[in-house]
Amino acid sequence: MATTTGDAGISIRSLRGSPRRRRKEGFVRYLLLAAAITSMVVSVAIVVALLGKAIGFLTNVELGELWTAGWRPRNGQFDVLTIFIGTIEVSLIAMVIATPLGLGAAMYLSEYASPRTRRRLKPILETLAGIPSVVLGYFALQVINPAIVQTLFSSTSTFTIMAAGIGVGILTIPLVASVAEDAMYAVPNSLREAAYGIGARRRTVTTKVVFPAAVSGVVAALILGFSRAVGETMVVAIAAGATGGATRHWSPLEPGQTMTGAISSLAIGSDQVKSATGLNPFDSLFFVGLLLFLMTLILNMVSERYVRKVRKDY
Repeated sequence: MATTTGDAGISIRSLRGSPRRRRKEGFVRYLLLAAAITSMVVSVAIVVALLGKAIGFLTNVELGELWTAGWRPRNGQFDVLTIFIGTIEVSLIAMVIATPLGLGAAMYLSEYASPRTRRRLKPILETLAGIPSVVLGYFALQVINPAIVQTLFSSTSTFTIMAAGIGVGILTIPLVASVAEDAMYAVPNSLREAAYGIGARRRTVTTKVVFPAAVSGVVAALILGFSRAVGETMVVAIAAGATGGATRHWSPLEPGQTMTGAISSLAIGSDQVKSATGLNPFDSLFFVGLLLFLMTLILNMVSERYVRKVRKDY
């Protein structure tokens, strides 16, 4: 029985739409659900694989070897703090480079550039992200270190954490700029018009109105950039220069090792030899990978929580 509503005589069945369209919508829904479930299954599988091997490594190594003077897998020294310090140093240097340049580019593209200029400059800026990291690694080794690091800081080392950090910062600029610019560009024009209406200058509107309104997206861009810096491998493997091992230190003007660089060395075989204790250093790859996974997970959780806390609906 077809029930009608109103004078037009529209049936409830007709409001439900055609069966063919509902079948298509249902197919798309289940397809997207399958994609989401697959992503979660892959993530869980990665954690399980890393966790099993990491536990196996920890059961075969003395805990004192995880807190030694440096990271030297061939000698049975697996000082995690050494590669953690190198990772944080490279990431912080990268963010010192990427934060002002990335946010400055985002402010210009969002508030100062004309629509035509924005359409032209933004793809050019994002091409930096397309540069192979191995190319930028050699650029950091051959140009950044001798021309910048050795000149400004009187460093004599061919490989430095500083050069690696600057190279990673160059790779991080497009990510910070793109995400931050999208957040600023999404701020409603009514806020800008209200500020201009009371006589505010463009600089004031950008820094006092648009930037605070888009702070959730800006913070998300910075945390994503930091995560990108933490996960960079080839630049630090080439420019930091600590393939076989590293001594614990705090100076960015010396060679160093990062967590991703240590994983790379273990994976390609340069450190895949039996240590003095008879332990295969390759097993430590999974332990370092698990720590790196946890670091990235914590960063994403902090980012998500902060963004939800400060996000504003307009």
